[in-house]
Amino acid sequence: QVQLVESGGGLVQAGGSLRLSCAASGRIFSTYVTGWFRQAPGKEREFVARIRWSGSNTYYADSVKGRFTISRDNAKNTVYLQMNSLKPEDTAVYYCATTSLLVVTTRPADFGSWGQGTQVTVSS
Repeated sequence: QVQLVESGGGLVQAGGSLRLSCAASGRIFSTYVTGWFRQAPGKEREFVARIRWSGSNTYYADSVKGRFTISRDNAKNTVYLQMNSLKPEDTAVYYCATTSLLVVTTRPADFGSWGQGTQVTVSS
């Protein structure tokens, strides 16, 4: 089992940037695919981005492509989400999660371990 802790959320104006971190405990973290999801009030949890253990294979939701960048540092057991050009519609609680599935899945149900989430609020 991998334990995940997200950090880096906050309040930012539209057009601004934030970098989220997902720190993991567990020696096999580096073998997992890690994903970022978000959930806005009254909405379902949605996929944002994912990265394979090697860091060379990434996949993004269309809504964030070109604005967000996912990366990982396996030596630090940490995955990052750099968010630029933020929009009010990016406001949500952001979660990281892991899966051992190598197929490109974006379904939350396919991800096992989850963090507690970090709030991102973008003001207009």
